Amino acid sequence: MTDAYAAAGVDLGQSDEAVAAIVARLGRIELGRPSRSVLRGGHYASVLRVTDELGVALTTDGVGSKLVVAEQADRLETVGIDCVAMNVNDLICVGAEPIAMLDYLAVETSDPERLGRIAEGLRAGAQAAGIEIPGGELAVLPELIRGHPSPRGFDLCGAAFGTVALDAIVTGDAIAVGDALVGVPSTGLHSNGYTLARRALLTDGGLTLDDRPAELGGASVADALLEPTAIYVRAVLELLRSGLPVHGLAHITGGGLDNLKRLRADVAYRLEDALPVPPVFGLVQRLGGVPDEEMWRVFNMGCGFVCVVPPETADEAAALLSAHHPGARRIGSVVAAAA
Repeated sequence: MTDAYAAAGVDLGQSDEAVAAIVARLGRIELGRPSRSVLRGGHYASVLRVTDELGVALTTDGVGSKLVVAEQADRLETVGIDCVAMNVNDLICVGAEPIAMLDYLAVETSDPERLGRIAEGLRAGAQAAGIEIPGGELAVLPELIRGHPSPRGFDLCGAAFGTVALDAIVTGDAIAVGDALVGVPSTGLHSNGYTLARRALLTDGGLTLDDRPAELGGASVADALLEPTAIYVRAVLELLRSGLPVHGLAHITGGGLDNLKRLRADVAYRLEDALPVPPVFGLVQRLGGVPDEEMWRVFNMGCGFVCVVPPETADEAAALLSAHHPGARRIGSVVAAAA
């Protein structure tokens, strides 16, 4: 139960039911040929068979209500990084190498200066992920998009594409009791839970984006909320190419560590030594009166990605990941599900 999030306007249970309703109908598409899909639904990315050996991995995502903060602060240069990150971090969870992303930018007005600033973040994110953005779509929709304040409104989404050998897809099926969970640090809230975070900080807490609460160590509220999402592509690809066995890969987004259940649901995942929690989470919890359980259900709580590996290789995997994202380490284990 996520009462604070629901009160802020997002009911996770209702959202899950809505997704199920969409999937049920899309699953009845009549193709007139066998499906090319090679993965069960509910994973981080879809994989379609191209040849007997090669698959194309697909995913799509957006930045969400973090854009409201960017509009209010008039800081548009980094949200493109978030758009890239939310897509490519999902794509690598099936073992795919990201190749390209297409962006969809819907705006209230087509201000060239503002659009150029948004594009700067897309460029930086693409460069960090090692992908191209060969095209996209700009839609000017003043009747649909309203800014904070108007006419600054925009929405930013993407769809990413990659390739994966069909015999090398990381499905999560290999996960076994005793495996180790190696956590990779987040940079903060990333791009999830912002409806709750904004309500806690700006409404319930009465802060402004320019305020600098002691908990943030000199950073402003805007600094903390607009810290870009970490991009894990280069670290995870290096792990996959290292020869170390990898049983599962999870991008920790909305839903927190429950995202691990998307890999294999008939086991349990025990958190034994959590990564340090960035101070913005404590500030959200204190000012919003959010219970511990809900914080861990809504936010990443300092862990942005988890690699599931055999226990004997956990230290080696953590060292490899730490070279890209300092602080990566073993945080838990796979255990038997409760009877």
